[in-house]
Parts: sequence; C-alpha cells; structure tokens
Amino acid sequence: MHLYRAHVLVCAGTGCTSSNSVKVMEEMNTLLLANKLDKEVQIVKTGCFGLCAEGPIVVVYPEGAMYTRVEVSDVKEIVEEHLLKGRIVKRLLAGEKEAEDISKSLEGVDFFKRQTRIALRNCGLINPENIDEYIAFDGYKALEKVLTEMKPEEVIDVMKQSGLRGRGGAGFPTGLKWSFAAQQVNDVKYVCCNADEGDPGAFMDRSVLEGDPHSLIEAMAIAGYAIGSSQGFVYVRAEYPIAVKRLQIAIEQAKEYGLLGDNILGTGFKFDLEIRLGAGAFVCGEETALMTSIEGHRGEPRPRPPFPAVKGLWQKPSILNNVETYANIPVIILKGAEWFSSIGTEKSKGTKVFAIGGKINNTGLVEVPMGTTLREVVYDIGGGIPKGKKFKAAQMGGPSGGCVPAEHLDIPIDYDSLLSIGAMMGSGGLIVMDEDTCMVDIAKFFLEFTVDESCGKCPPCRIGTKRMLEILTRITEGKGEEGDIEKLEELAKNIKTAALCGLGQTAPNPILSTIRYFRDEYEAHIKDKKCTAGVCTAMLQYTIDAAKCKSCGLCAKVCPMNCISGEKKVPYVIDQAKCAKCGACVEKCPFKAISKI
Repeated sequence: MHLYRAHVLVCAGTGCTSSNSVKVMEEMNTLLLANKLDKEVQIVKTGCFGLCAEGPIVVVYPEGAMYTRVEVSDVKEIVEEHLLKGRIVKRLLAGEKEAEDISKSLEGVDFFKRQTRIALRNCGLINPENIDEYIAFDGYKALEKVLTEMKPEEVIDVMKQSGLRGRGGAGFPTGLKWSFAAQQVNDVKYVCCNADEGDPGAFMDRSVLEGDPHSLIEAMAIAGYAIGSSQGFVYVRAEYPIAVKRLQIAIEQAKEYGLLGDNILGTGFKFDLEIRLGAGAFVCGEETALMTSIEGHRGEPRPRPPFPAVKGLWQKPSILNNVETYANIPVIILKGAEWFSSIGTEKSKGTKVFAIGGKINNTGLVEVPMGTTLREVVYDIGGGIPKGKKFKAAQMGGPSGGCVPAEHLDIPIDYDSLLSIGAMMGSGGLIVMDEDTCMVDIAKFFLEFTVDESCGKCPPCRIGTKRMLEILTRITEGKGEEGDIEKLEELAKNIKTAALCGLGQTAPNPILSTIRYFRDEYEAHIKDKKCTAGVCTAMLQYTIDAAKCKSCGLCAKVCPMNCISGEKKVPYVIDQAKCAKCGACVEKCPFKAISKI
C-alpha cells in the first residue's frame, strides 16, 4: 500500500458538485502532477460535509484545515502554499479566518462543535465509491458480529433496548417493527428502504447515500438476518442521480467482496439488494404506497390493517425504514444499545439529522442529540438569521409538520415535545423564517404542495385539501370573509380524522399551527385586507414618503409600468391602479423614500 504524506478531501456531494467541485478536483490533480506531488498527496472524493452554504469544501490532512467556497482559481494557492510550503491559506479557512490553531478534525469548526455525528459519521471523511475506505472505518464489522455471534432475536432485542425510533417521520420503534415481521411464518420476507425523501428542502437521506452508501447496505443486511429475509429493495427517487450511481457502485462492490449474495462471510446467510427508482411522488413516502410502487403499480396507499409487517410487498411480511434509521444500526451493534440510549432524551434516543434552510446563514445538514433546543440549532449551529433579522418561525417536518414560533425557540427537539406544540419531527426538514415572512402565505405554499401530491384515492384528501386551498387563496388575495378561519379548522379536523394515509392526515398541520400561533395575521388579512409582512401582493401598496423624496426620478426610470410620475422639486407619486407591485422602485431609491404597506 502506498503511503501519502497528505490527503486532500474534496466534497463531491450534489451541492458542491453544482458549485464546480469536480473542476476543483481536476485542477488539483493537474497541479499536483505539475509540481510532482502526485506520489505524496492523495485526493479523496467525499460526500457532503454538511456545511452546504460554504461549498465547495476542501479539507487538507494531517492539518485538518477546512477551506470553504474554494474556486478553481484558489487551487494554485492551496497547492503552492499549503502542500508545497506548509503554509495554511488563512483567507480560505472556515470560521475564523485568522485562527492560529487549526483543529485536526471537523470539530474545530463552529458549525460542527455542537454536533454528534452518528448517521453522518463517515460523510465527508471517506470516498463513498471505495469499499476499502468504509471497511477501514469499521465497515461491515457489525454485520460480521451479527452473523457470527448473535441470533436474530438478539439483534432485535438490541434494537429494542437502544430505543431507536424511525427517522422517517412517524417515530415508530424500530426494534418493535422488526419483531412483528420476525414473528411471521412465511417462506419470503422483504427488507425495504425509503430513500425517496419528498419533503421540500430535505436532503438528509440523499447525503448519506452520496457519502456513505455502504452503511445502508450493511444495515439492511443486518435487518434481513434479524427478520429472516434474503431480499431487500432501496426505493430512491430518480432525481438523485449521484446517490443512485454511488449506491449501485457500492452494491456491486459488496457483492464482489462476498458481503451481499449467497453464503455471506461463509455463514450460510443469503441476502441480496436491488434499487427501485421512484418518479418523485410525495405520497410514495407512505409505506404501503411505496411498496405498491415497487410492485410496478401506481403509488397509492392501501388501508391498514393488515400492516406491512404482516402483508407488505407482494403480500409478504415486510419492513420499511428510511436511510437515516438504517445508518444508525451498524454503530448500535458495535457500540451497544446502552451507549446509543445514553444519547438523547428519555423517549427520544440518539441523534437526529436536520436539513436546515430558508432564512439562515449556515444552510446545510446538522446532526444533533435529541433534546437539543431549536435555539441551539438556529443560532449556535445555523449561525442565526441573515442581516440581523428576527426569527419568526421554523417549519419542522415539511408539509406534514407545523410551524414552531419564536416563543418556543427553547423547546427541546424530540418527538413528544414537538407534538405537544402542534409540530412534528418529520424526516428532518427545518425551514427557518424571519420577520418578513407571511405565515398565511407559508400555509398556502405547503398546502399547494400537498394538493399537487395527493394521489386522489380518498375524498377527504382529494377534495378536502383543495377546498382548504381555495379558502387560503381567497384570504391571500384580499377576498377573505368572516368565518373563513373556522371553516379551515373544521375542514382540517375532518381531513385528519378521515383521510386514508399519513399524507392526508397530516396535510392540515401547517394550517392549524399557523392559525394557532399567528391567528392575528389571518385576521389582518380577512378584516383589514392587509398583509403585515408585505408579501401578499394583492393587498400590497408601495407609497412614496414626500418628506424623504428628493425628486431624483430614479424610481420612475426603473418602473416597468410607467406608473410613477413627478417633476423637479415636487415629490413623486405612484399611480396605485397601474402599479404591478414588482418592488423595482424600492430597490432603486437611494433615499429609502419608498415603502410597502
């Protein structure tokens, strides 16, 4: 084995790839060859580090210097200064640019200090397309332990004792789900993985597949052994080409190493894995709809019971967990249930990965112990709100979740605490909103998504959500009526009670939570015909403050509707009947004389 004196880790996740990290790698290769460093320095293509707002990211070991927003033009300086002369390029460093001490791990960067990486443990550290690197980080050691030292029921007991709950949204105990399937007597059973990830803004599962696909393969093989299954399916959306490619490479490598297929590790255990591509339907996040889609049919949910553990894929006993849930399993097997259950809270064990986006400085992936407060995630890890704006709310759980207002910033993030305030964990999407956000418009946005994604099988979801959207649309257009709020609440109650699957049952959550915490905004829209955040254009007006206007005419020049008029030494005015409310005048005015009300 060739030994290198330095390793350069370059992020090749979807985010960094879209920011030209591949070209950064190519330039690095070219310059290493030109400087005769190719035998001394190895470039490692990795998955996502998590700090997506700062990509492309390059980390140089052994120093552990993390360079952010690296452009192709920066590579020459990194090679000549750092790799040739040993001088760290401070201007490119993450966090404090003038820091004298460079940590030898990601924990030295503020974004990572409060994180506990279990599911994301290898993301950004190994080449996802090299099985040897996964094995070097204790990969497949858990599978070996399970097959050579443990009985299937012992594996399930460990899962139960760990307290691991499903990270896909419902939070059902993983060990309990496995035990139901294990108890079924059948010649065929299936292990399924939900890698479809349909929530807007969510990319936790995608990042694990792109950065550590072997962790999923190992975990699904362990699950197969535990319930008595020899076949697994990974259902992943076709819009994840990098994830699909790397997972396929990993499956082929595992087969080549005898870690998938017949007689795994010489134990007689057989397990195989196939990928099934989804068309991006949100409803296929529901377990029975997902299994129906794998079977080759239109993705629609089935009534339960019977539950999939009894009759699932092709009417055979089946289990389904999402990627993040599986990613925890090899570590639990190796470190023990007691270790895992010591992290988190009494009823929510371990860690949770969140994709944080919206109005926040550090967009990306974070993994924190259950019980970490929302304030810590938003401010200590997320870096707070851009431009010093005030935090207004966070939408947690995607279209199925609810809004957490500023008054609950210090709530611990765990399953039960979030449910108590009308939100939910969901799969881990966390969209931050600042003071300029209209909560009625946000509720409408998420409802539009669920209306589009409804499979249409049951009337409560198909018809009920559409009626709710019609009411919300009227309200945001300034046509709201007295009693609309009550109509929304009544419809929401009926849909939650009568809808067939989780999509319909949770669709009203964003509306109910925004009414609960921001009812005054709904009332302002309905009674005063006013959007206090200035978002709903139908109720918006741009006005010019005569005292501040200097009659420069810049606003009139940029107005596409020619609705601004005036003359020298006379304040300009806006013809409200012609105004398209585009906001161009506000951006152009150097005197801040124009405001929206």
